[in-house]
Amino acid sequence: MKHTHLILWSLLMAGSLTYGRAQETTSGQRPRLTTQSVEQRPRKQRPPFNPANPSVHDPVMAWQGDTCYLFSTGMGISVMSSTDMKFWKRERPVFSTPPQWAVDLIPGFRGHIWAPDIIFHQGRYHLFYSCSAFGKNTSAIGHASSPTLNPEDTDFAWVDHGMVVQSVPGRDNWNAIDANIIIDGEGSPWMSFGSFWDGIKIVRLSNDMDSIATPQQWHTIARKRGNDMPPADEQEPGDNAIEAPFIFRHGSYYYLFVSHDYCCRGKESTYKIVVGRAERVQGPYTDKEGRRLDQGGGTIVAQGNGRYAGIGHQAAYTFNGSDFLIAHGYDLERNGMSVLVVRPIIWDNEGWPHIEL
Repeated sequence: MKHTHLILWSLLMAGSLTYGRAQETTSGQRPRLTTQSVEQRPRKQRPPFNPANPSVHDPVMAWQGDTCYLFSTGMGISVMSSTDMKFWKRERPVFSTPPQWAVDLIPGFRGHIWAPDIIFHQGRYHLFYSCSAFGKNTSAIGHASSPTLNPEDTDFAWVDHGMVVQSVPGRDNWNAIDANIIIDGEGSPWMSFGSFWDGIKIVRLSNDMDSIATPQQWHTIARKRGNDMPPADEQEPGDNAIEAPFIFRHGSYYYLFVSHDYCCRGKESTYKIVVGRAERVQGPYTDKEGRRLDQGGGTIVAQGNGRYAGIGHQAAYTFNGSDFLIAHGYDLERNGMSVLVVRPIIWDNEGWPHIEL
């Protein structure tokens, strides 16, 4: 999902958007370096599963009843469950075989799915996921749903609804990965997404969330670089190291969390989390100093320290009346392994979030 993504057990990357050029209020793009495929890389042996400190990438969560379900990047989308968000057990992946639409669309795709997002809406759990060709923005975002997350429930079944949006090298200056869904104050679903190229996009979805709502209106809501920097080549990800948007409603504001800099480099990772806020879900988002996120702004929420080389690909939730930030961090005590990080969100007197690592 990012610039030189060397994910320990697999990688991610790539993207752009829909079937034709959509209207947007600002532009969009993102980067990639190596062209070596995942299949060509020597496979590293996965470390033993640690239920108290599991290795994950790109975690998102949802509670159903007394159980929390965690979804993350992995073959078929990795799933874990917990009753306390401290000790986890593995569950079966969402997909036992790769979605056929993605196999047909993405050259070399074998079922390693990136950056899911989970949301409960209109009586079903909706899961959005990314399929991409490594090192390119040959990417697409898919959608699946189930009436329950409990695999022991007789109604449990993931139904794949197929592709929502696609990015094509040479056509699109953005990357169709890292989807996040939010329902606005009027009940309309919006999808933010993006990695490198020209940054983070947001677009309104149809009520069933299977497609882009018409008439299409696209917005660029965050970039790592400012407008004074030249645009990236549509064929290359460039140096705009930003990705993984997540929008969280708190009080009268929408808060946009994004990841800056580079993941997936173990102890050399430089990932960090920044935030801005807006009164409208489509922005513009500004940081604590008044800088616009689509012009390179962003107030730091969390960054590397003595325990984690970097931290990012975050999500934010209210569980049982308390707000939490979920992310993966590169644990220096485990040789830079990507591990689950769960921390309470602390709000200051001006309504700005931070966490303590």
